[in-house]
Amino acid sequence: MDLYTRNALDCGRITTRNYSTSFSMGVRTLDKKFRPAIYAIYGYVRFADEIVDTFHEQDKEALLADFKARTHTAIDKGFSTNPILHGFQWVVNTYGIERDLIDAFLYSMEMDLHKARFSDEEYRRYIYGSAEVVGLMCLRVFCSGREKEYQQLLPAARKLGEAFQKVNFLRDIRADRDERGRVYFPEVDLTDFSQEDKTRIEAEIRADFEEALEGIRSLDKEVRLGVYLAFRYYIELLRKIEKAEPGELHNQRFRVSNFRKLLLLPGSYLRNKFNRI
Repeated sequence: MDLYTRNALDCGRITTRNYSTSFSMGVRTLDKKFRPAIYAIYGYVRFADEIVDTFHEQDKEALLADFKARTHTAIDKGFSTNPILHGFQWVVNTYGIERDLIDAFLYSMEMDLHKARFSDEEYRRYIYGSAEVVGLMCLRVFCSGREKEYQQLLPAARKLGEAFQKVNFLRDIRADRDERGRVYFPEVDLTDFSQEDKTRIEAEIRADFEEALEGIRSLDKEVRLGVYLAFRYYIELLRKIEKAEPGELHNQRFRVSNFRKLLLLPGSYLRNKFNRI
């Protein structure tokens, strides 16, 4: 690997650590050979997310269109002067990540620019593109050269991404509604968010996590701890949300403290080591 590519991949690592302590902690438990690629994937999706959620003084539609065009150019040429895009194209070309996964992700980002409410079909398409395909990109890295294993784990990887995104939707209800004008859950009135609505969504998430756990158990030990740790973190977050009243989700953003995240590590490590997941 040349110096420029190593530097580009370092940018993905720095981006991940600056934006997500939980994801960074999970990546650091992976075998070293997987870390640069996973950091690069996170860096890429984070930059796209920043375009649609943060750059309010800019022409977001033009920025995202440019980002999309530069993404495909970087993949085609195997090079970009943007280090985040260069690192991402390296992962795509090295591990054979399909273009349709990338296009699905970018389409979901475009939906964030234009959609305020989502039908059931749009909701599922959004979750697929914004979360499930990111898990599938990571799975391509974890299962490099082992197509049968990838296909076997694909359904569980999708379910894990789906569960993560639904938890994020619950956690971010206030910001999505008040700051971005979005309501992701179809046929839910957030001005009258009922306990029935909340319980139904939480039950869906629990079912998703149950299906995802079967896939986590089948992962190679080189990567299983990192994925399981992320799973445990989100389960912990879901438990906090489950204990809250519906109205509380409008008043605060629930999170798991960094101290609690660290406490999850020893138990997760032992469960992984002794195949007790």
